[in-house]
Amino acid sequence: MKESILHYVWQNKLFTAHDLKTTDGEKLEIIDVGRNNTDAGPDFFNAKIRIGETLWAGNVEIHTCSTEWFKHSHQWDKTYDTVILHVVLKADSEIYRRDGDRIPQLELNYPKQIEENYDHLFSEQKWIPCSDKIRLVPSIFIQSFKCALLTERLEQKMNSIEQLLLENNQHWEEAFYITLARNFGFGTNSQAFESLAKSVSISILGKHKDNILQLEALLFGQAGLLNPDRGDDYSLRLKKEYDFLQLKYGLIPIEGSQWKLLRLRPDNFPHVRIAQFAALIHTSKKLFSKVVENPQIEVIRKLFETEPSAYWKSSYLFAHKSTLHIKKLGAQSINGILINTVVPFLFCYASHKNNEELKSKALQMLEEIPKENNSIVNGWNNLGLVSKTAYDTQALLQLKRQYCDEKKCLRCRIGHKVLTLQPAE
Repeated sequence: MKESILHYVWQNKLFTAHDLKTTDGEKLEIIDVGRNNTDAGPDFFNAKIRIGETLWAGNVEIHTCSTEWFKHSHQWDKTYDTVILHVVLKADSEIYRRDGDRIPQLELNYPKQIEENYDHLFSEQKWIPCSDKIRLVPSIFIQSFKCALLTERLEQKMNSIEQLLLENNQHWEEAFYITLARNFGFGTNSQAFESLAKSVSISILGKHKDNILQLEALLFGQAGLLNPDRGDDYSLRLKKEYDFLQLKYGLIPIEGSQWKLLRLRPDNFPHVRIAQFAALIHTSKKLFSKVVENPQIEVIRKLFETEPSAYWKSSYLFAHKSTLHIKKLGAQSINGILINTVVPFLFCYASHKNNEELKSKALQMLEEIPKENNSIVNGWNNLGLVSKTAYDTQALLQLKRQYCDEKKCLRCRIGHKVLTLQPAE
């Protein structure tokens, strides 16, 4: 941990910079601390320092104490021949390059409260490490950090989209269809829905988009949910239709056991979601193209306000009747699709096309969607970070999962503020 602090202090120039001297007593000036190296080799590349009257350019290695240089066998490694300064907490030995040249060393001094704050962050098990100090960080600072967090989150989602594009020959509609299907699973059945979408392409479904019975037959059949022994007249009709289409296209269904119903409300049963998905395909054509052409939130919402076929008004499962109820996607479900499918795809497409205006519209869309409601958002709210829109909640989800849960306080802007807080008088 000490070495992590030294890295952090060096990278952020939090050390005492005036009147620096090497362990040999020579005057030392740090002009540039260098660039942090996340791969093998010295810790910081391309640093610039002045020792006495000589200007040096090269790399910097950091250890808690000097003898670790030898423990790691750096004296035999040509990669470390370019080290111009060894930064340590305690210089307990002189160190050398392969050719026998001695390397200058600096014992790093920094404010005591950095280490005290660091120890405090990691010593207690809390919802987030800085939960008792985050209120001391100015809100305007946190707000500016949210922008970077949101961009980071969208870029991570772009990685998944890029992979789908690669797998589907850069076919945007197909990649959008697969991601949309995954998000129709709403967490519990996301993986099963993605497998379903990958098992039958949008081009096959598109050939039958005008026939809702055939669309349902294809989707329920590929989902492995058409069981002739436990069906009714409607599901048997779907099974008969599916048997023909399966043979025609050479389709292989997924295992029906992938679908989960336990602890789900009836409106979230996979049968209902698949019927809603079929209705969406039935009423839309080149859905992603429509989203790109008119990226207005109310226009896009209407694209998803479809209702499944008449059978599902009084059923949640095959052969199980229920009270009459139109099972349209609710506002909260549509918001989830906008947040997790539409906005990331718009952002990714805009990046491909170098379209900054479309990027801005994608981000603006998040500002127009109400905040999400989950335990993480509620946790931040309890700490004083109140969300108003999905822009806020998406940024805070990124902060919690990628920084707080991983205890990456040294890479977090809020963590940086907390670490450098002065002790209370």
